[in-house]
Amino acid sequence: MKRARRKQQMTVYLDPGLFRAVTDMATRRRQSGSLVVETALAAFFSPEDGDGVMALARRMDRTDRRLSRLERDAGITLETLAQFIRFWMIMTPALPETSSAAARAQAAERYEGFIEALGRRLASGRRLYEDVLPPDTPAGDPDMS
Repeated sequence: MKRARRKQQMTVYLDPGLFRAVTDMATRRRQSGSLVVETALAAFFSPEDGDGVMALARRMDRTDRRLSRLERDAGITLETLAQFIRFWMIMTPALPETSSAAARAQAAERYEGFIEALGRRLASGRRLYEDVLPPDTPAGDPDMS
C-alpha cells in the first residue's frame, strides 16, 4: 500500500533576480528555498482576513483609499461652508439698531430649530450627499478603488 505524499512537487522558472532573492532569503533564514517560496505563496493567496504581508498590504491600501475619500469629503465640506458664509455676508444687509434685539431673539429661535433638525438628520443615519449625488458615484461607494 502506497502512502500519499504530504507535499507535491512543482517545477517553476524564476527570473534571475527573483531567484537570487529567494536564495538569499533562504540562506539568511537557514531554510530551504522551497519553504521560502511556499511561505510567500501562502501569504500571497491568504484571504483578506488572514495574516501575512499581502493581506496586510490589501488592508492598508483599502484604508488609504478611505482616508483619501475622507480628506476629499472634508475639503468639499469646508469649501461649501466657506462659500455659503461668503454669500450670506454679501447678501445680508446690516440691521438697524432699533430691531437688533428682536433679530437676536428670532436668530436664537431659528438656531435652536436648526440644531434640532441637524440632530434628527444625524440620528437618522442618512447623509445629505446621499440625497444629492446619484447612487453610482464614487462618494456613495464604500469600497471605491
